Amino acid sequence: MGESYPFEPGGGYVLAADNHNSVNGIREFARRAGAPVTYLPLDDELRLAAPDRALDGVARAGRGRRRLFAYPAQSNFSGVRHPLALVDAARALGYDVLLDAAAYVPTSALSLRRVPADFVVVSFYKVFGYSTGLGALVARREALDRLRRPWFAGGTVDFVSVQNDLHQLRPGPERFEDGTPDFLALAALEPGLAFMRRLGMERLGAHVHALTAELLDALGALRHANAKPLVEIYGPRTMDRRGGTVAFNVLDAAGRPVFYEKVEDRARGAGVSVRGGCFCNPGAGERAMDLDAASARHCFRETAEGFTLDRFSRCMGADVAVGAVRASVGMASNADDVARLAAVVASFADGGAVG
Repeated sequence: MGESYPFEPGGGYVLAADNHNSVNGIREFARRAGAPVTYLPLDDELRLAAPDRALDGVARAGRGRRRLFAYPAQSNFSGVRHPLALVDAARALGYDVLLDAAAYVPTSALSLRRVPADFVVVSFYKVFGYSTGLGALVARREALDRLRRPWFAGGTVDFVSVQNDLHQLRPGPERFEDGTPDFLALAALEPGLAFMRRLGMERLGAHVHALTAELLDALGALRHANAKPLVEIYGPRTMDRRGGTVAFNVLDAAGRPVFYEKVEDRARGAGVSVRGGCFCNPGAGERAMDLDAASARHCFRETAEGFTLDRFSRCMGADVAVGAVRASVGMASNADDVARLAAVVASFADGGAVG
């Protein structure tokens, strides 16, 4: 939707620093249209810091102009659940709201009557695991009508003339649906949603809540022989306003981060699936690991030609983490999974063959 949104000079694109790159990338369309881009900062728990005040300030500066506010219901980096009430607050200030619900809806119900975002993005792959390309942009009709698609393709037009250089897009959502729908993947949607209804979102949410609390406690309790913590958790250490995603780094006995790929490798060998990096969410990662902007800019420029993360990490220094480990708790997770991950992390205590 980024290419179709009517950005304009004096309007703006406001987004949380905690956003997936699919949302960050929309800023390029805003800048091309001359619309200012504003990031809302995060606090020490990776929650939005005074977002209402920041939204009001941008709205006053661009009064009467079209503005888009984008943020995630749940962070794919830290598991933080940002306030759904921001949807109404932003709309009252004249914003259109893009709510990224991809990490939220796999374990929680979302009512679009109570949370009337203009645009909501969901991934059914993240809900029930199949198919990898199955997702949706859910838009309010009046919001969809404001989008102006700058090009067309097969399946999106009622009329095209080559000799007259004319085209007319189809009405409604069909003008955004290119080519042949992925009907093989779509066939999985009905049974997938039926399965989730049978499972029950309340039951699933309680299961994920309990296991995530267990994981946070297990990781937080790990220590080196010198009593220093083995793990640094990024984001909330409790279950207050958070989901089932836990981001962390393993620390050596001197408090230096162990490169996340080493943790990934050891976990993989133990049959534990975790992810390493910044998880396509650089803003939350930069804030979590407290990266110095000037140092990061310098090291990127130094390593841009033939860039590798390993070269960038060496430039930043051994005391600086440039990525993290992410563990996600879901419907199929159980207490044994939590124990196995905790055992993998515990194996790094006091040097634990890190080399």
